Amino acid sequence: MCHGNEINRIMNSRTSIKIILLIVGAVTIFHLSILFKVIPYEITWGGRLKTDSEMYVFTLVSIAINLLLGTTLLIKGGYVKKIIRLEVVNLILWIFLILFGLNTIGNLFAETLFEKSISILTLALSILIYIVLKAKDNERTRT
Repeated sequence: MCHGNEINRIMNSRTSIKIILLIVGAVTIFHLSILFKVIPYEITWGGRLKTDSEMYVFTLVSIAINLLLGTTLLIKGGYVKKIIRLEVVNLILWIFLILFGLNTIGNLFAETLFEKSISILTLALSILIYIVLKAKDNERTRT
């Protein structure tokens, strides 16, 4: 059984960032599939979208938000040049942590089973972002 320090050693900030980036990539592909009507939009957003125009707006906003999260994590992990200050990066990540926490609750009350099951993913993202935010600064620097 893993204990505090062992979990921290196993799941450090860099590992968390890599996992989140994989999830963000998969979610972006999912949204692109919705945008190009490979996947029906009726199974997303709690089953509330009724028109193509609503789908385009929600999907494009979702893709933009995922790109923001991905870019923020790439900066935090030291994978790309810091174009914004670390304090701003951390603020953006705290906002995402809160949004994913609220999204987890919202997904539990969604109309579709698919959307309800996404609450597991948003909870995992919340935990992973928390790990990234609580990690030591020297752990975030790319080696």
